[in-house]
Amino acid sequence: MPNALIHETSPYLLQHAHNPVAWQAWGEAAFAQARAEDKLVFLSIGYSTCHWCHVMEHESFENPATAGIMNEHFINIKVDREERPDLDATYMAFVQATTGQGGWPMSVWLTPDGNPVVGGTYFPPLDSHNRPGLPRICSELARLWRDERSRLETHATDVFANLRQSADYSLPSTALAGPHVFEDFLNICQTSFDSAWGGFGGAPKFPRPVVVRALMQLVERFGHATAQGAAAWAMCERTLRGMAVGGLHDQLGGGFHRYSVDRYWHIPHYEKMLYDQAQLAMAYLDAWQVSNDTAFREVAEGIYRYLLTSLLDKGGAYHAAEDADSLPAPAATHKREGAYWTWEAAEISSLLNPRQAAIFSAAFGIEATGNARPASDPHGALTGQNTLFRSLPDAQLATRFHCPESEIHEHLRAASGILLESRARRPMPHRDDKIVTAWNGLAIAALARGARVLGRDDLAAAALAAASFIRRELWDGATLFRSFRVRRGSVPAFPADYVFLVAGLIELHAVDPVGDWLDWAQVLQQKLDTGFWDASRSGYVMRPELDGRALFVIREDYDGAEPSPNHLAAENLLKLAFLLDDAAHLDRAEALLRGGAPTLESQPFAAPLLVAAMDLHQRGVMHFQIPVSAAPEVLEKLRTTYHPRAVHTTTTGSSVTLCEGVTCRVYP
Repeated sequence: MPNALIHETSPYLLQHAHNPVAWQAWGEAAFAQARAEDKLVFLSIGYSTCHWCHVMEHESFENPATAGIMNEHFINIKVDREERPDLDATYMAFVQATTGQGGWPMSVWLTPDGNPVVGGTYFPPLDSHNRPGLPRICSELARLWRDERSRLETHATDVFANLRQSADYSLPSTALAGPHVFEDFLNICQTSFDSAWGGFGGAPKFPRPVVVRALMQLVERFGHATAQGAAAWAMCERTLRGMAVGGLHDQLGGGFHRYSVDRYWHIPHYEKMLYDQAQLAMAYLDAWQVSNDTAFREVAEGIYRYLLTSLLDKGGAYHAAEDADSLPAPAATHKREGAYWTWEAAEISSLLNPRQAAIFSAAFGIEATGNARPASDPHGALTGQNTLFRSLPDAQLATRFHCPESEIHEHLRAASGILLESRARRPMPHRDDKIVTAWNGLAIAALARGARVLGRDDLAAAALAAASFIRRELWDGATLFRSFRVRRGSVPAFPADYVFLVAGLIELHAVDPVGDWLDWAQVLQQKLDTGFWDASRSGYVMRPELDGRALFVIREDYDGAEPSPNHLAAENLLKLAFLLDDAAHLDRAEALLRGGAPTLESQPFAAPLLVAAMDLHQRGVMHFQIPVSAAPEVLEKLRTTYHPRAVHTTTTGSSVTLCEGVTCRVYP
């Protein structure tokens, strides 16, 4: 018998619809039941492609005995963090403050009025490795609620009140950050840069494309030949090349996995997220324009190929993610992380002819016992498995196999096609086919920019189709909504949805100027301003509510896996101020920059996109008006030249002869 989640559309909630746990979706009815039955609420937050969420479900939520304890003592609520980032941010703040760490699955016990009592991430089924087992912690919390309720309630109220107070502050009216923030950001990047393998910090290592994109903008700011410009480019180049040859990059199908568990970009956490693909496509396009190295262009084109073949919804928008876990064989009953993406050496030998297999194995680091370092695979899950990474370039392979590089290239091309076809016959990983407005906004931006930079009409058509889907299915003329699966979800959009979509529409306007995308961007920006602006915080905020009262106020200020909507909004507003000739947008952008000045002054590495927005504000927006009659060589030069501060429009009128036939102005 399914539980109440069977009526939801979220793939994550539906994954749990047949658990013996009496799950409910977030809502006032569940908390009313908690009050009526005098129970704590157990809140579990995760997402459908989360490996440890799957582990906890299998170990605990599918266990009838554990479910019995949970159902007896708690009202149990499941939340998809991708549908409700406001709730995720609220209770993650509590978990991080009380445990010093965060992650998913997130497990939080709440009073019936929504105050968190105890929180954590993954809990094992039994006590192990200094972690209490879920049944024990459930039983103990039930006892405390029965016998020491006042102490529990007081603790919950005090802790949450302190968190609210720390978040509920008014930003002072400050001046804009000084020009030293650019050098400061560069210096901080150099401090944590891994010169051997690229990236910043050690393991686990995340792509974080906002950092390399900001650094490339500094290359253009300082000049490639300056010490600062050379240092910035060296970090970008090493990082992007390291990621491209590593196992983080799907060497057969294109696109990138979520992060690397080691510093070498070799063994990834194998899930693939839409927001990573969109941002990395932009980063590799930037690198191609900066360096004119076709290797970067090829990586970007591989990402676009992955988007169009693997994540594209039949309606024209893009699915959220692919899972890390899958069945290793059709008859298998248990999924394994990386099963779809990894290879046994014998399998490669059986699919390829001997010379092909030898060349491919040498090129991609294939070993008979598997190529995962022990530290990267502490539980032995990848024993005998190989994660493809480019261990030798074509030139070295040509020397080893006594043949020209062209022959090596042809062997690898043919072998990759055979293996990709074979991989497609394996059991597929779970696809989270939910369409998230924010992430599609990033994808629209990447596709439209790819269309302009690469001169590809198919990418322009793809961006247009995705934007049309969002406007048709997730915009009702007054309200933007967060997600779609089968039908539009009921949750209204958050600041990130508005901001990321506006960024996509600005890029789309450059390749489809006859559409009304800029007009829609203006309407969305106005909705964002009226619905989410908090003048006391100089930024856009989220206010999750329960029973009509705000639980928390969240101003997002960190450029992590996704950009901060406040930082990207500053960039959007500077561009809109020029494109729409609207000084109010410039005023709002400057307010965001003043509000972010303390972060820029104290920890610019947390806000690389704000660094880029500050540069855009200081040096101005470049506007290229491109006549439809522009010569092909002019368009080619524009496509291949890096202009990070530029917006583009097409005009049917004549142009003043600037920038080789293209009108170019800088604003302000």
